[in-house]
Order: sequence, then structure tokens, then C-alpha cells
Amino acid sequence: MAERFETGSRKLLGRLRVAMASDDAGQTRLNKITHLIATSMGCEVCSIYLFRDKDTLELCATEGLKTEAVHETRMRMGEGLVGRVAKRKQVINTPDAPQAQGFRFMPETGEELYSSFLGVPVQRLGETLGVLVVQSKSAREFSADEVYALEVVAMVLAEMTELGAFVGEGDAMSARHLQPVLLRGTVGQEGVAEGHVWLHEPRVVVSNPIADDPVLEEERLNGAVEQLRVGVDQMLTMAGGDKDQLQVLEAYRMFANSKSWMRRMCEDIQSGLSAEAAVEKEQSLARSRMGQASDAYLRERLSDLDDLSNRLLRILTGQGHDTGAEMPADPILVARNIGPGELLEYGRSLRGIVLEQGSVGSHAAIVARALAIPLVVHAGSIINHALNGDHIMVDGEQGVVHLRPDESVASAFRDKIAMQAAAQERYSSIIDQPALAKCGSIVSLHMNAGLMADLPSLVSSGAEGVGLFRTELQFLVRNQMPRRTELAALYSRVLDAAQGKRVVFRTLDIGSDKVLPYMKPNDEPNPALGWRAIRVGLDKPGIMRMQLQALIRAANGRPLTVMFPFIAQFEEFRAARAEMDKTLAREARLGHVLPAKIEVGAMLETPSLAFAPKKFFEEVEFLSIGGNDLKQFFFAADRENERVRRRYDTLDISFLSFLEGIVERCRETGTALSFCGEDAGRPVEALCFAAIGLRTLSMRPASIGPVKSLLRRCNLDEVRSVIDEARNRGDMSVREAVMKYVRAQHQN
Repeated sequence: MAERFETGSRKLLGRLRVAMASDDAGQTRLNKITHLIATSMGCEVCSIYLFRDKDTLELCATEGLKTEAVHETRMRMGEGLVGRVAKRKQVINTPDAPQAQGFRFMPETGEELYSSFLGVPVQRLGETLGVLVVQSKSAREFSADEVYALEVVAMVLAEMTELGAFVGEGDAMSARHLQPVLLRGTVGQEGVAEGHVWLHEPRVVVSNPIADDPVLEEERLNGAVEQLRVGVDQMLTMAGGDKDQLQVLEAYRMFANSKSWMRRMCEDIQSGLSAEAAVEKEQSLARSRMGQASDAYLRERLSDLDDLSNRLLRILTGQGHDTGAEMPADPILVARNIGPGELLEYGRSLRGIVLEQGSVGSHAAIVARALAIPLVVHAGSIINHALNGDHIMVDGEQGVVHLRPDESVASAFRDKIAMQAAAQERYSSIIDQPALAKCGSIVSLHMNAGLMADLPSLVSSGAEGVGLFRTELQFLVRNQMPRRTELAALYSRVLDAAQGKRVVFRTLDIGSDKVLPYMKPNDEPNPALGWRAIRVGLDKPGIMRMQLQALIRAANGRPLTVMFPFIAQFEEFRAARAEMDKTLAREARLGHVLPAKIEVGAMLETPSLAFAPKKFFEEVEFLSIGGNDLKQFFFAADRENERVRRRYDTLDISFLSFLEGIVERCRETGTALSFCGEDAGRPVEALCFAAIGLRTLSMRPASIGPVKSLLRRCNLDEVRSVIDEARNRGDMSVREAVMKYVRAQHQN
């Protein structure tokens, strides 16, 4: 091999540093780089392709191909060998490119003369920015040393691209952090917001990817790794006897002491990279593998390595969490993920939240809903795109994020916000009026809550009471079990804030996607169907008893309403009711004031409970249909699975018929019945529920206005007829028929 690349790629990186030190324009720099790489590797061709948009690569510089093809030759992701490198994020090394799978002939480039092809992805932290290619006339497969050397150079190119070293004319060479970005995610909490980015963990910027002194860089790396190890050991000491924390931290320590990790980073340094760039190169590799890993355990371990790499980068660069930047007046929080405690610290100061990971049922999502902050989860690679202070618009209705939007998008978005504000004004005019349908039926509208911060919405939303108070949030945001006195004080403040309106306290609903940080997690194959909610309460009666005592003491002679979650059979309700009776008797013996009136109900979240004996419906004082869980079990569709959760319609005839059966059984026994869940807050769904006999609905406060407005414009008897007609026609869903009816009411 020509010049044997001296010590791998060190000579070339030295030349690159010189080329980059000049004041040349971005295009000139790219041209110099392709020339340097081609001559150093003894190849006739070197080309650099960069993304002009997320699906299109553009030839931005070349040595050896026709110069007129620059900025003219483009290909889609996956198209040709270059497109395949970008799509697969893997090296392609072939001695006979025209015969290789996926080859695409581009006559405008003149590449038909060249046989050998080596393409490596230019990527940073798992995000592909482009492709670096070398070609030669002689048919040969490039050696492992050559491949590695080109990967190192690609790493430096990625850092230079990130730093804006190649900014020039055209989309492919525009400044990366000035371009508008559209990201599609999943709705975590509805609502729209405009503001400026506030990064929960500021980006680490590697400004010196190339180093001259490998000995010094290794010393810097060793010192930083030692500091990292000491930090992990300290965390282990602080964890105490918590087995779960210890397991995680032991995995951390294993990686921090990994000889293979250190060896790879030292090899990267020897090839000419700085200590920071070496860490980031291995981090990019881990990110890339993380995206391809199907095994959940492996993804978790790669995530641990990613986190350790971030810690190590912060030590090396001195770029801590506190960068001195001031939070904007209208912050939109952007993070990879965030815990409920950290989110509560921000409180209502946030306009919106965008998470790269997360889920619709995560602790953060629960808190966001409680605070009524628009939330989008699974928002692509937003961490790589966003900078502190960037203009951002969050559409929690569609699960879309506009980062640095152009004026036309911003204008349309503001129109949407203005329309919603105008609608809210209309809703405020009917706050004090009942949800009285044209047929004379009244629907009782209640709100869901989980924090004290929710309670002011009782007045501002016009809710008639709290149909669901989630008590688990106080358990989720702590590192240890809350005390009975703390819970009693909180529940008392909730009742005070309600000012005599009914508050339905749901007992602790943990398990599934809500795992307490201080409880041993159960490695269950299907946690949604596992040890959760009332099952935990009955197996650990001490926790349930403590909570019931806190509720009784908080009531202090006032009416109290308690609801047990996830009741699947009559026996579970009887056992839970027995615990309540024993607790009441004990509190009386201790001289505590008992509630003036107590209602004990159950949440119907499993299809089995709909078929419970009639005696159950006679004994339970009220039922609340938990629509979120009931729907996923009814359709056998995991609500956390993006592939299936939207496949089934709430207004499917089969589901509505099932709900009608529950309504009829409650009517026979005189059992109070309500519907609680996300669907209750969707106006059309709420209208259909009311039409089939569900006259009490509980929803997020912001939904009460729209739901009430629609109910007041419609005749429930007519809607019921529309539903029956759709059923008789054999329609799968009543949505289209009901929407047609609603549009007709608007016209009238």
C-alpha cells in the first residue's frame, strides 16, 4: 500500500489539520480533503457525499470523477453502493463494484473506469451525515488497515461537518444547525406550544478531533477514565443496599473497567485522533449497534456504554451540565429521556417537552399530562439536531416537532394556536353551564388529576369534580416510600382545594409501565398483564393499609370516595373492600374521625369484570371504566406498541356494543357508572359514549370545554339512532356516520 499510510492515518490527519487551518471556503476545503485522501491511499478516486435532505445524498466533492458531476449527482437512501452504505451504516468493500449487489451506473461521473470500491459512513453519534468513498482501477479488496484508516478519517469529517467547516452553497453544504428540521414522533400529551429549545443535557462539542501527541492524549484519556471509575465507585457506595441500583452500577463499573473499550480508544488515538474524538468514535459505534440490536438486554447495555461515554466526554472537555446558558422565557425542554422528579423540578415553567426516547406510558408522560404540558416522545434524533435557544414548535396533537421552522410553517402553526385560543375563549363562556344536550339529557363532566398543581383547573375548566385522582405520582417521584403522615397531609390539601366537590381517589396503581424506583422490579415477559395495581395491593397489604389510613385521616369527617384499580374478578374487590372495612374499624378504635360518608368503587379495566356475577354489581357502589387499559385488552393491542396501538378504533361497533353491555348491567342494579381515560376527552368519542348511556365522563381538564361544547350542540337520541343505523348496515366503526351527523349540526 502506498506510503503504508505511515502509522495508520496519522500522516493524513496531520495534512487534514493543515488544510482545515486555512481560511478557504467550504467547497475548497472539501476539494483539498478528497485530493489528500486519494494521494495518501494511492487511489485514483476519492469522493465525499453529504445529505441534502434526510433521503437524498449529493456528491459534494471528488478527486478523480468528473468535476461537472459535483452537486449534480444525487441518489436516494439505499440507491447504489453509496446509498446502501448510508442506509445500512456499514462499510462496503468490493474489488468488483459493477458486479456488486445494488450497484447503480452513473455515466455523468465517469466512474465506469474504476473497479475497486470502499465506502464508509460519515457518522456522528449514530447519525449518518454522508458517505466517504475511495475507488481504484485495479481490482483489489482494501485491507483491514486501510478500512480502519478511512473510518478514522470519516470520524474527523463528521466532527468537521458538525462544526460547520464545509458550509457552502446548496442544501447539502448548508450549516447543519441552521436548517429547518421536521421530526415525527408519538403524542405523549396533547396540546401545541411555541418556544425555544432548552437542552436538559447540553451537547458536548469536540472542537479538536485531531491530535499531534498520542502519548499526551493517552495520558488525558487514562486520567479521565480513572476519574470516571472513581465516580462510579462513589455511586456504588451511595447506593447502599438497594439491589436494583447496585445491579445497574455494577454494569457501569464493568464497562468503565473494560480493557477492550480502553484498547479500542487507545488504537484510535494512535491513528491520530484526540482523546475526545476517540471516545466519540466508540460512542458512535455503540449508537449504531444500539439501533440494530433486537435484543432488549443488549440495547440496555449499549445504552449504559453510551451514558458512560457521555460522562467521559464531559470530564475530558470540561463541558458540564451547567454551561452558563440562561433558560429562555418560553422553554421547550428537549432531552433523550427524563425522570418524573427532574420534570417536576422544572414544573409549569415549561411550554412543551420533546423526548428522543420515552413512551406514552412513562413516568415523564404521566407528569406531563398532570401538568398539561404538550409532550412528544420518540422524536427521532432531536438531540443531534437541536441547540440551546433554537426556535421550536411542538404539535402534541399530531406528534410533530418543527425545529427552526421557516416562516411559512411558523405562520401556519401560529394560526393553529390562535384558532385553539379562540376556541378556548368560546369554551370559557360556557364554563358555568351544564353539558346539556338538545334532547334534555345532562352529562356530568369531571377531570383527572394526580398533583396538587392540577387542582386549580377544577374552577378554570368547569369540572364538576375529580373523577380520578392518581395517587401513584407521589410514590413515583420519590426515592423512598412516602410516610403515612405525608400522604395524609397531601390528600387533605386535595380535599381542601376541591372545596366540597367529589374527589375519587384511586389507590396505588403501580406495575406495568409504572415501576417504583425503590421496589424490586419484576422481570415479567408481559408486565401489562402481570403483577400490578390491586394485585400488588392485595399481596402487600401493609402498603394498601397505610394508604387507606392516610385517606381516612385526610377526610377528617368529610365524605371520602375510594376506587380500587385493575379489579379482574369479584373476589379481588371483596378482598380489597374487606381491607377498607378493617382499616375503618382500626381507625375508629384509635379514636380518629371517620368520613361522614364513604363510597368504595372499582375500576373496570379488564373484560372479565364486565361478566362478573350480578352480586358484584349490587355490592360495588360505583364503577369507572378505565378506557386506556380496557381497550388494549379488548383488542389485544399493546398501547405502547406503535405498530398496533392505532390499528383499532374506539368507535368500533364491537367495542361500543361491549360498553353498552356494561351500561345495561349497571342500569339493572342501579350502579353508578362513569368512563375515564383519554378517549373520554375526545369530543366525538365522548358524544358516542354519552349516547349509549355513559352520562359521567372523566378527562384531562383541557378537554372539558371542547367536549361540553359539542354535547350542547347535539341530540343524544339522534346520535344513538346514527349508531344503531351504522350497526344495522354492518359498519365496522360508527366514526364516519357520527362525524357526518356532527358536521350537519355545525352547518345548522
